[in-house]
Amino acid sequence: MNISIIGSGYVGLVSGACFAELGNHVICADNDIKKIAGLKKGIIPIYEPGLEELIAGNLKNKRLKFTSSIREAVKSSEIIFIAVGTPSLGNGEADLTGVENVARVIAQNMDGYRLIVEKSTVPVETCAWIKKTIATYIKKKHKFDVVSNPEFLREGSAISDFTHPDRIVVGAESQKAGQVMTQLYQPLNRPILITNIKSAELIKHASNAFLATKISFINALSRICDKVGADVKEVAQGMGLDARIGRHFLHAGIGYGGSCFPKDLDAFITIAGNLGYDFKMLKAVRDTNQEQKEFVLQKIKEALWIIKDKTIAVLGLAFKSNTDDLRNSPSIDLIKLLLQEGAKIRAYDPRAMEKAKNILNDVIFCKDPYQASQGADCLIIATEWNEFKELDFLKLKKILQRALIVDGRNIYDPKQLKKLGFTYVGIGHGRE
Repeated sequence: MNISIIGSGYVGLVSGACFAELGNHVICADNDIKKIAGLKKGIIPIYEPGLEELIAGNLKNKRLKFTSSIREAVKSSEIIFIAVGTPSLGNGEADLTGVENVARVIAQNMDGYRLIVEKSTVPVETCAWIKKTIATYIKKKHKFDVVSNPEFLREGSAISDFTHPDRIVVGAESQKAGQVMTQLYQPLNRPILITNIKSAELIKHASNAFLATKISFINALSRICDKVGADVKEVAQGMGLDARIGRHFLHAGIGYGGSCFPKDLDAFITIAGNLGYDFKMLKAVRDTNQEQKEFVLQKIKEALWIIKDKTIAVLGLAFKSNTDDLRNSPSIDLIKLLLQEGAKIRAYDPRAMEKAKNILNDVIFCKDPYQASQGADCLIIATEWNEFKELDFLKLKKILQRALIVDGRNIYDPKQLKKLGFTYVGIGHGRE
């Protein structure tokens, strides 16, 4: 099939490369001329495992191309995905300016039937507005369909998530639109759920809100574990073995971040409020996530006593491993809290340091975990990179000013580190 994807961010790039790998002809369009110029040369603006190779292979095979002309993309394709950003506004609503602008350009350049696929995470009823916008600006009365096809791609495993999804959700009004989308995804041989458009739009927000709820629940539970002497990892395992609950997202830590959960939660709370429902449960989820960072800061204070003028090594800046994304990163928030307390921060991340230099002042960026730890009074694990799970602890003990590790992701065995002479502070591991 001939496909265009408008927006070359995380979702657009991964989707475009994967659709091309399935044998389709794909045009990825973006109004960022510098980004497009780089992509044409194989320069990828984000880090996602396997994406650079996937794009290079499909560029070579001429199944994938990049353009800064949305008009060209619309003219060349029957299926057009909208994958532009929908950032949060100050009131929590999603900014849909980009979606409206793209819909208008699509309408003005259609020369026949088009299937417009809303891929960005948007509030319920957005597809109805896209349809109205296209109907308003279309030059000739060409037929078109608008469908909702929410993405469920996790940064760090996005290619695998695309090619092996739990389900593919398609919200469609016409039988033709449903059939075309089914044909497009048929090579993946995965369950396809066809719903009405509003249901599909809600599925995305509802899914992310529920996953955020699981994370905040286990983080709240970690505080109880700390008080009574239980181990939150054991409690989570016991809960997760119940098939009705499941083990995924029951990992206590310093809170969730990224581009999806915080933004989507705010948007869903606002959507509910606009519909006359006060979604108090999700407000509590949001509050719990914010409080978790303060909780971890307090644990650091209890371990160090005075934070001011202490040197603290922070390993991990991205909001999760296998990405360079710093958006809403709990690590960045924690560093800012520590700086406010007067700490001296030395930081390292395998992928995110160049981006971090643009948003963090008064931080020393180091070439590896050991340089960051040299002379530090405390070592904090803020992101669960595999590299950090394999550190040389005997070497660390020699170079740290104080053998204190605050494990914000619970990636270490407390008993093992205590045997090596470390003071270990985890999340929800109970009292000594």
